[in-house]
Amino acid sequence: MLNLNPSFTPLGENNLIEYKSFLFAGGEPHIKISNNFDVAAPVTITQRINSFNDLGMICITVDALRRMGVKEIEFFIPYFPAARQDRVMIPGEPLSVKVYTDIINAMALASITVFDPHSEVTPALLNNCVTVSNHEFIKQVIVNIGTEVKLISPDGGALKKIYKVSEFLGGAEVVECSKSRDVKTGKLSGFKVYADDLAGADCLIVDDICDGGGTFIGLAEALKAKNAGKLYLAISHGIFSKGFGELGKYFEQIFTTDSIKEVDHEGVTQIKLADII
Repeated sequence: MLNLNPSFTPLGENNLIEYKSFLFAGGEPHIKISNNFDVAAPVTITQRINSFNDLGMICITVDALRRMGVKEIEFFIPYFPAARQDRVMIPGEPLSVKVYTDIINAMALASITVFDPHSEVTPALLNNCVTVSNHEFIKQVIVNIGTEVKLISPDGGALKKIYKVSEFLGGAEVVECSKSRDVKTGKLSGFKVYADDLAGADCLIVDDICDGGGTFIGLAEALKAKNAGKLYLAISHGIFSKGFGELGKYFEQIFTTDSIKEVDHEGVTQIKLADII
């Protein structure tokens, strides 16, 4: 096992390969891997990719391992970068997710494991892709809440996955919702909850990514207008680019994993991937 972020060990800390990494003065990543392991055995690399430098570190790590004689290299990446840029909405935009997948595919890895991918596009583009669902994560979230909740699907894109979560949980009730997005500006509007009256029921919104949180704030207002009880939010990949000030006004508790970063906030419960994989 080679964890490129020493503080992020989603698959455990057994059989760790020692290494030193740093940036040259020009900004280029570099690594020196110790030869204290059996190069005939498969090696698994774990890494969060939050920048192209993180991806670059993976590329040079794979090259170094291959030059040491390692034949089988696996990769665990919890949050796949540019997963939301999986279609070209207007002329002049890149298909960013394909740029990342092309680079990773070129390394000819034995497997690439992704946690709760944003859509079916990423697994379709990645060679030898293995996906890990959010089922165990949501199961632990509900244990933490400690009460029965309705599962809330924020939009049509989440429906397929949330019904699979419901099935895994034994048939939890699902409430479907929708919203409109201006593809040019990104502005959200027209939040709808397809239920007549939630009658005070507690609700858990389930989704894969939270960036600024606008989707969940708009949806929370629509749920409250339908007489929802306590609101909870479960996010597999928490970016939280605008913090928790506004989100905290609507949600009793926010749940996320450590797939992108560590989060330390009283309104957030972070469940480690090491505990659910």
